[in-house]
Amino acid sequence: MRRRVVVTGMGCISPVGNNVSDTWSAILAGKSGSGMITLFDASRHKTRFAAEVKDFDPAALLGQREARKMDRFTQFATVATLEALEHSGLKIDETNRDRVGILIGTGIGGIGTLLDQADVMRERGPDRVSPFLIPMMISDSAAGMLAIRVGARGPNMAIATACASGNNAIGDAVETIRRGAADVMIAGGAEASLVPLAMAGMNVMGALSTRNEDPQTASRPFDKDRDGFLMGEGAGILILESLEHAQARGATVFCELNGHGTTDDAHHISAPAENGAGAAMSMKLALEDADLNVNDISYINAHGTSTPLNDKSETAAIKTVFGEQAYSIPVSSTKSMTGHLLGASGAVEAVFCILAIREEILPPTINYQTPDPECDLDYVPNEPRKVSTRHVISNSFGFGGHNATLIFSRFEE
Repeated sequence: MRRRVVVTGMGCISPVGNNVSDTWSAILAGKSGSGMITLFDASRHKTRFAAEVKDFDPAALLGQREARKMDRFTQFATVATLEALEHSGLKIDETNRDRVGILIGTGIGGIGTLLDQADVMRERGPDRVSPFLIPMMISDSAAGMLAIRVGARGPNMAIATACASGNNAIGDAVETIRRGAADVMIAGGAEASLVPLAMAGMNVMGALSTRNEDPQTASRPFDKDRDGFLMGEGAGILILESLEHAQARGATVFCELNGHGTTDDAHHISAPAENGAGAAMSMKLALEDADLNVNDISYINAHGTSTPLNDKSETAAIKTVFGEQAYSIPVSSTKSMTGHLLGASGAVEAVFCILAIREEILPPTINYQTPDPECDLDYVPNEPRKVSTRHVISNSFGFGGHNATLIFSRFEE
């Protein structure tokens, strides 16, 4: 029998809150994290708003000396991890540190540091580039810096599958525990890509909403009038443990993570397959992995980016997997509030799935005003809903055709 994997701790930094409690309260209140960009001068950009993390002081949280050695995405990952560890009550010491691993996903990594130092080289010459450039920029810096900070010597990796990175990181962490390579995995995703170049690149692709006159309503997943996604930033971290390890130390178990599926569309570098075939297979594989059938799922946290292609494709994929049952399953997109956190999105949404199970309430899809005939499921419009859930699906899809699905279940011994 394979090892069961449970969640014993959570942490997050998001555009609507700098910890799990504040973020979840804002989500249930239907609060948007969108606003005009303050991190840089966006006056020349087609899209001048984003979902920024607010009132974040890394020096106060991590110490000035340590914070200055980290890119913003690593700062987010570190703060979220410290919250998750405190939440779990897990102590890492010489007795267990070789069996505690870390797996952090990111779509872009330290792009802010890279661009800042490119400016330094152009303006002041190559000898003035920071010696911290490379360790701050590389995508595995969050996982590596976290290992140093918390003393975890187990498997340590980064994963980059664009916007599926958070879900893939969590899924691979589950597999690491299942195969016995670790007893505990600190897993999730982090992203800090609200920089001029990334925003410009997304704009010229036509990926972003341009509702500059009303940024709070810009992210409107599954709505007929959606015009692109809302860029966000942040981090989500889970403490995953084998059930035996969690029980042996008397940990509180928040849920079980028992399903993981991942595929690729093999279709287009940035557009999803119109019929959602790859996404459908990802969900089917997750159901098989969890030994569940379509009637067992009571909620889907959608990728739901608010782009014309994604929402249509994901709706088609859900119908392919669930058939007529699809119309009975509530589906919501919390990106309507947080924006799209790219490589961190699945990890933050994992926190929402766990809390939906624990508190028996589903987060809404806000800004849902005009139904789209091609998106005709129950999207939990505008208000949270009290529903008892036992098994929930979380979808994340990314450029490159990456698809990753997780299934969280109410814990039963």
